[in-house]
Amino acid sequence: MTYFEGIILGLVQGLAEFLPISSSGHLAVLQNFFGIEGESVLLFAVLLHFGTLLSLIAVYWKDLWELIKELFATIKDLCTGRGLRLNSSDTRRLGVMIVIATIPTAIIGLLFDDFFEALYSSNLFIGCALIVTGCLLFFSERVNLTGKGIRRMNFRNAVFVGLCQSVAICPGISRSGATMSGGLFCGLKRDLAVKFAFLISVPPVLGSFLLELPDALEMGLSGQPMGPVLVGMVVAAVSGFFAIKGMIRVVTGKKLIWFSLYTWIVGTALILHSLLA
Repeated sequence: MTYFEGIILGLVQGLAEFLPISSSGHLAVLQNFFGIEGESVLLFAVLLHFGTLLSLIAVYWKDLWELIKELFATIKDLCTGRGLRLNSSDTRRLGVMIVIATIPTAIIGLLFDDFFEALYSSNLFIGCALIVTGCLLFFSERVNLTGKGIRRMNFRNAVFVGLCQSVAICPGISRSGATMSGGLFCGLKRDLAVKFAFLISVPPVLGSFLLELPDALEMGLSGQPMGPVLVGMVVAAVSGFFAIKGMIRVVTGKKLIWFSLYTWIVGTALILHSLLA
């Protein structure tokens, strides 16, 4: 892998991870184009996701810090017999909802890991998945509800958004697009739908990074230079930071339709290329 490839892949990862256009789908297509082989595709993707995790922390560090403090307070309440006290604060309720939403993603990701990995080499599947992403964005943009705050969000809403995130493990299905759409379909306020979509991505991204880190380091030292990988991570973190800021304005401004058009065009082009090649 060259530095040019690392920069391009990092830029695409950072932007596409938080813009609802599927970072996994775009990375898979580019990695197929660059001819980056098999396992290095997945390992490099994990490191790039860590770069975008850093951008999430940079944007939401205050929320994450409050969630961490509330986690210990919740554990203390449970150990002292006071119970979960779900409604004691908005932060605690948000944290519990994040945990619930993470469970379906963890189960489905572990059970069908090999199946999802095999899809990365199919541009035809990625093209179809991008069209599905566009449809999710299109119809969620037309949801016209008053909007529920965190106090009115319930366990069913959290599970539904978590299932949306699980489906987004497939390359071509945007994680941010699927989870934001899921939140909007559940009737969440737009600002809450965005924040929840981004915050629930932290546990699976961090978990997959920690699980794959030993293999990623071994692969980098034995078969790939680490320089381009590290540069890609930095580029992903910086571009991801600006992408998050941009998405907050896009969703609250009801402008997801433009991303629907983009994913439909790219998805159709990939399908045609796969069928005619």
